[in-house]
Amino acid sequence: MFIIELTYTAALAQIDKHMMAHVKFLKKYYASGNFLVSGRKIPRDGGVILAVGESREQIETLIKEDPFCRLGLADFRIIEFRASQRADDIQQRLEHG
Repeated sequence: MFIIELTYTAALAQIDKHMMAHVKFLKKYYASGNFLVSGRKIPRDGGVILAVGESREQIETLIKEDPFCRLGLADFRIIEFRASQRADDIQQRLEHG
């Protein structure tokens, strides 16, 4: 399992200009089963994606497709971890969090 942290390196106006393309990228990897949860950081200086994949290399490869990465609008940090526990009511918590 992976946490992908995006930190914007461009002004929010540039980020917003490419947000639709970024969302299209996200939807592609939600559909493939790689992305589980994503959203903006607070304050809005980047975002976070919770992902699954076969390897770190696979995640590194797919993140290069993100327009924010391709256009140099954000830095990316990938943290790999082994999920060993989860809340039984995770869906409810996500809906109310």
